[in-house]
Amino acid sequence: MTENERITYLKQLVSVLPDSPGVYQYFDKNGKIIYVGKAKNLKKRVSSYFIKKQEYLKTQILVSKIFDIKHIVVKSEEDALLLENNLIKKYQPRYNILLKDDKSYPWIVIKNEPFPRVFQTRNVVKDGSLYFGPYTSGTLVKSLLDLFKKLYPLRNCNLNLTDENIKQNKFKVCLNYHIHQCCAPCVGDCEHEKYAEYIAGVREILKGNVHSVVKLLREEMMQYADNYEFEKAQEIKLKLEKIIGFQTKSTISSTSSSTVDVFSILSDTDSDTSYVNFLKVVSGAVVQSFTMEFKKRLDETDEEILSYAISEIKSRTKILAREIIVPVIPDVQFEGAKFVIPKQGDKKELLELSERNAKFYKLERLKHEANKNKTPRNERLLLLLKEELGLKTIPNHIECFDNSNIQGAYPVAACVVFRNGKPSKNEYRKFNIKTVEGPDDYASMHEVVYRRYSRLLAEGQELPDLIIADGGVGQMEVIRKAVEDELHLNIPIAGLAKDSRHKTNELLFGFPPAVVAMSKNDQIFRMLSYIQDEVHRFAITFHKQKRSKGMIASELDAIKGIGEVTRKALMEHFKSVKNIRQASFESLSAVIGNSKAKIITEFFGKE
Repeated sequence: MTENERITYLKQLVSVLPDSPGVYQYFDKNGKIIYVGKAKNLKKRVSSYFIKKQEYLKTQILVSKIFDIKHIVVKSEEDALLLENNLIKKYQPRYNILLKDDKSYPWIVIKNEPFPRVFQTRNVVKDGSLYFGPYTSGTLVKSLLDLFKKLYPLRNCNLNLTDENIKQNKFKVCLNYHIHQCCAPCVGDCEHEKYAEYIAGVREILKGNVHSVVKLLREEMMQYADNYEFEKAQEIKLKLEKIIGFQTKSTISSTSSSTVDVFSILSDTDSDTSYVNFLKVVSGAVVQSFTMEFKKRLDETDEEILSYAISEIKSRTKILAREIIVPVIPDVQFEGAKFVIPKQGDKKELLELSERNAKFYKLERLKHEANKNKTPRNERLLLLLKEELGLKTIPNHIECFDNSNIQGAYPVAACVVFRNGKPSKNEYRKFNIKTVEGPDDYASMHEVVYRRYSRLLAEGQELPDLIIADGGVGQMEVIRKAVEDELHLNIPIAGLAKDSRHKTNELLFGFPPAVVAMSKNDQIFRMLSYIQDEVHRFAITFHKQKRSKGMIASELDAIKGIGEVTRKALMEHFKSVKNIRQASFESLSAVIGNSKAKIITEFFGKE
């Protein structure tokens, strides 16, 4: 297609566009989306690209790359903005404004469970749970969780608290119950209705509706006082003091501000980057703060960027306040929302606070960029591993499995967890093989992997970024069957194969597995070998412990008349079965008495 043919074709497409609000998409010669835009009037907006000379060089380049145009008609300009935002995030066109990722920020989640847990997370999963955030301040998240812990006796365990499990008495109360920090729903001491009241209080505080919680607690306190239950009334009073104290710390303006959303924008002309800060204020208290970073592509104005930011916040929080404080009026109006540019008073102070947050965020980002060359060794190796294996994300969470047994006797397995290239020993797990008989390493590996990740799924725990098999193609395949075919998970799997001398010599990846070209002296290979050595050490140690315990039990358990308490006393004193066998009658009787000493000496004498 010649240049004249391209222009003629595009003008024909523009001529039939409707005079309606909608979204338009530009495609290059390969059929790839290179730009997504929104318009109040599709025909006028799109035609403006072709009937006049563009002022900015970037826009001129964009127009020269357009080979096809498609459009989507919507009801309003606000709908067009929301659809544009979703399409940009989905396709990430080359010439569109870029919203930097925010996966590292913490959220507070109320889990979708029979008795919900409330905790911090950095992974938002669409499982029906309620997520509040993201928060840029980890201190604020910790303060909120500490407040909930003091106010409500919520559980923090990972037990599967279904009504059936509770009725079958599968669980026992823990220490938190005894120190009055859990209402023990695991044993039926807390009904669903009462627990739901606690969660409702947490939800209202996270929404910023502290006054409604205070009102309910005051009513409850007065009821206890009227019934002369002064101890319970005092407990409610202490909770009220904690909530009011927390509210006082977070209040930064008078209650006349009511509920408002605040947006400020800070543009850096040197780097074509803009920072938009968002504050949610309820009754003068800041209940949420978040800063977004946008990379300009076509010299977008502050008004356009602010529209993108407000659309993004609406898609996350699902609702905007009726009054929105801004430094400039966005180029899109949102239904039910009124924009205000304050000149003085509390609202002006809120806008200045938001601007300070944007400035602090920018400084933090600049410091981060300045320290890029000082990346820690482990982070650098994980980044290299990501590139070597072609992974979608950096494998910050790696898990490795190994089996151990002697001709099928005392079969065990182990799983080690590495986070950010370092062993996370409190997450190591030991497994007794339950369903496999005889020395079948493949079946044992399948059982352990299935048990591990089915449990993580059931408990809503984080899954690894990479699984490493301590073995070659066979071990990788049984892991793949458990993970992909049976649990339907998409987790990359690598294998460390050994040579005839049982030395690790190859890194395998993919299905069918292929050898990753890498020297044994390569830093990445040495890191993976260290993970392999660690899981081997952990599995062998567990196997030896189980084997030793079994050997001890096989001899002393065979002696009739010698119970567990006596066996324990003997082992603590003599340290081994060999020493017990060689001990004199007098030595034994001094520890366990004459009658039992006689049984021991007669048993070993016959043996």
